[in-house]
Amino acid sequence: MSIHIPNILLAIPRNPITAVGIPLALGFISGSQTSKVSTSNWYHNLNAPPGRPRREVFPFAWTILYLAMGYASHIAVKALDSTVLEGNRNDLSLGIALYYGQLGLNYLWSPLFFNQQQMGLALIDSVLLTGTTWYMTKLLDRPTNAKATYFLLPYCAWLGFATYLNAGYWWLNQEPKSLSRK
Repeated sequence: MSIHIPNILLAIPRNPITAVGIPLALGFISGSQTSKVSTSNWYHNLNAPPGRPRREVFPFAWTILYLAMGYASHIAVKALDSTVLEGNRNDLSLGIALYYGQLGLNYLWSPLFFNQQQMGLALIDSVLLTGTTWYMTKLLDRPTNAKATYFLLPYCAWLGFATYLNAGYWWLNQEPKSLSRK
């Protein structure tokens, strides 16, 4: 059973420029307030988990990851355009649908964590994002002869690390539960 993807969502990654441009633009929009919040008292007063990189690392890492995931979408759509095998067509269609789903989850994370300061909701988003991206990568592997996987594995690894960081922030900064006696 093949998933129908609207033509516009297939047309975007057919062109490598728009394929990498969409995640870059969404990442820029989503993270535009992050720099301001990451220098705020709220953020500086958070207990950080071990292994947190300096905040200057994140823009560079995410730029590379957005470029890589965008190019992986280009590879996937090109494979979909040329495949004749129904199994590959199904995996590619679902993988591309999941690609757009993970883009949405990725877009939501920064506003949840930084703007709304909802570390628990951001953690749920991060777990869903990581799981979706790993499954998408698995689906795209065989029909693209692992080409998409080469671009997506660093993203998968980074999402695992980012989920660890998010979980650490959430865990280390929970409000202490008051003990009340009756």
